[in-house]
Amino acid sequence: MSAHDKTSPSSLAVYFRLLTYVRPYARLFAVSLLGYVVFASSQPMLAGVLKYFVDGLTDPRAAVLAGVPGLAGLQMMHAVPLMIVLISLWQGFGSFLGNYFLARVSMGIVHDLRVALFDSLLVLPDRYFDRHNSGHLISRITFDVTMVTGAATDAIKVVIREGLTVIFLFAYLLWTNWQLTLVMVAVLPVIALLVTSASRKFRKQAKKIQVAMGDVTHVATETIQGHRVVRSFGGEPYERRRFLAASRNNMERQLRMTRTGAIYTPLLQLLVYSAMGVLFFLVLWLRGDASPGELVAYITAAGLLPKPIRQLSEVSSTIQRGVAAAGSIFEQLDEEPETDRGTVERERVSGRIEVRDLSFAYPGGGRQVLSGVSFAIEPGQMVALVGRSGSGKTTLANLIPRFYHHGEGQILIDGVDVEDYALRNLRRHVAVVGQQVTLFNDTVANNIAYGDLAGAPRPDIERAAEAAFAREFIDRLPQGFDTPVGENGVLLSGGQRQRLAIARALLKNAPILILDEATSALDTESERHIQAALDGAMRGRTTLVIAHRLSTVEQADVIMVMDQGRIVERGSHAELIARDGHYARLHALQFRDKDEPDPMA
Repeated sequence: MSAHDKTSPSSLAVYFRLLTYVRPYARLFAVSLLGYVVFASSQPMLAGVLKYFVDGLTDPRAAVLAGVPGLAGLQMMHAVPLMIVLISLWQGFGSFLGNYFLARVSMGIVHDLRVALFDSLLVLPDRYFDRHNSGHLISRITFDVTMVTGAATDAIKVVIREGLTVIFLFAYLLWTNWQLTLVMVAVLPVIALLVTSASRKFRKQAKKIQVAMGDVTHVATETIQGHRVVRSFGGEPYERRRFLAASRNNMERQLRMTRTGAIYTPLLQLLVYSAMGVLFFLVLWLRGDASPGELVAYITAAGLLPKPIRQLSEVSSTIQRGVAAAGSIFEQLDEEPETDRGTVERERVSGRIEVRDLSFAYPGGGRQVLSGVSFAIEPGQMVALVGRSGSGKTTLANLIPRFYHHGEGQILIDGVDVEDYALRNLRRHVAVVGQQVTLFNDTVANNIAYGDLAGAPRPDIERAAEAAFAREFIDRLPQGFDTPVGENGVLLSGGQRQRLAIARALLKNAPILILDEATSALDTESERHIQAALDGAMRGRTTLVIAHRLSTVEQADVIMVMDQGRIVERGSHAELIARDGHYARLHALQFRDKDEPDPMA
């Protein structure tokens, strides 16, 4: 057993926590509970009517309610059918109240959980997404929430309705003949032991089903997102085998749970009916002076017990699935959100960045990615970071907007540590265009004016697009700026997607601009235009450019060369070439033969 399993909360604790989500719907839940009380009370009433019916066979015209004012003259032959109809109406009324209002409660709980789960994704730190694959996260919002639906709707309904039915029937049996009823009560400890044992097995199997379902979602998500790579490299057989293995594993775990239930339910039913058999024997042996109607009513009420008890036993697997799913959901909800202890808020910063003796290692990574990095960027300066892949350039860029928290050293913006800025305020001053462009399944205009920029005037959006050299292809689209771009901009080329990302950053008009390979997907002609546009956009802004293609950073005020997490050289392009060090060697490799592929790409 893992450490996590040892410390995981009990089924009861998780279920009680799930039920705390009922609080906002307390009144609706009370109405549904009242409805099930009405429904359950009708069960012994039906058994009681049989007493009158059987006793009335000898004298159908006998008065049935002789002691009740106004009904003293009502004969058995008229009263019994009337009572059946009234009990049916009473039962139907209770069933409607219980089912409808509990459904409203349950759907509300599921909606609240789903929203809470999604909201938590918006505030969880980047390291959480590093540790969890997207397939399992999506599975929580879809599959796990569906399992909670079962526990919060069908299961609660069965537990309350059938549980109350059992209580009312037992109360009726005790009132009718308490000695015989004690025989049935004697078997209850055995039933409880069986239920507890099965519930434990169901929860273990439900957890395994969750993981298996997450694997199915993960493989499917990766294949869908990378379908072009799969097709280009002939990965169809491999992905088919991966998905087949994940789906088969999920199927086998589902079958194990089904097999457990298939064995457990008949065994419980055998116990209940064995108790019934003993009861019938005792009724025939010890009938005493009870009338036939009273005996039939008692046996009928006892005969109604196995069905709700069986349904209560069958609901255990549904509850345990829901509990396992709720446990997974609460695990995410209990994760610490992105830390924000900063209090400093500035309307606008000048953009001076100073890094002092910065060191950083990814949580759980162990290896030092940055070691003793120090530099300063004055407002309006363009500083380029170059170096081999894995030298720490992108990591350094990610620390400025606080996607990760640095442990040693300082990163100062206008003399204030980034950790002291309120997080949203800090990120409002920084525009980032990364290597991986993310576009949403929306229009071109809405992708440029996204988030805080939503609602920006159309002329501003158009100017940003023009500055990013995106206007020329946007005008050729069927609906111009109102053209949907598809999921992650699939309807656009890589260069077009990157230009939209640049337009988004330009529209933000932040004093600090970070370009992480922002022109890597552009052709030579587009890059020339973009570079000219960026030269204008960078005026008055502090710009940090990360580039493998050295031709794009020759005009930088300062070029810093990184190697193994350290800055090994700094200076202008001319100074570094003259120094004949790391930068000069990288430059020589790239420009030795322009026809050769770029070794840094």
